[in-house]
Amino acid sequence: MPEPGYPRFEDVLSQVHVEALRALGRTRRFPVGAALFHEREPGESVLVLTSGRVKLSCVTEGGREAVLGIREPGELIGEMSAIDGGPRSATATALEPVEVIAVSREAFTAYVERTPGVGLVLARMVAGRLRDADSKRIEYLAQDTVGRVCSRLVELAERFGAPEADGVHIELAITQEDLAGWTGSSREAVIRALRALRELGWIETRRRGVTLLDVEQLRRRAV
Repeated sequence: MPEPGYPRFEDVLSQVHVEALRALGRTRRFPVGAALFHEREPGESVLVLTSGRVKLSCVTEGGREAVLGIREPGELIGEMSAIDGGPRSATATALEPVEVIAVSREAFTAYVERTPGVGLVLARMVAGRLRDADSKRIEYLAQDTVGRVCSRLVELAERFGAPEADGVHIELAITQEDLAGWTGSSREAVIRALRALRELGWIETRRRGVTLLDVEQLRRRAV
């Protein structure tokens, strides 16, 4: 599933429009941990993610990393800078080996202007992301750390989970620091939350990833 609130950009385009967009750019590849671009640098291109997953984050005034979201194949990265001409609002980091099609800002905006319906698709996608951001802001005020961790685990399970005999396994290179930055919590608070969920028998953590043993209990705790 795409990130809550909006479909993947390429999923709502015709194959002709997808191929036309990809033909405008060039392929670039990044290893795990590499930055595709950095916060505040000029937004010279829009990236079409074709394989791998990417974390978007920014640094708060206090020096902590805040995770804004995770992008997957079929999504755009860096489109906001193309739309408003401003600098990058976040840093994009490869969670896995990543491949993208890099399209220059000028070529992308020209493509949107001449391709019927793409501008509306783009507007709906941006609106969906804003709605999701508003929802998370409310969540930060209304939930404790355990509730926010449950929310993110359920979201990850819906988007990236693989059903197994004992539950839903999430294999994704997201660290405790990432989860803390994504829930607006300290790393220590996230560690305590994960320990509490393990003791309840709702999750099982592994060296790489986590298995949700009781998704419904996690979903109820997230509300």
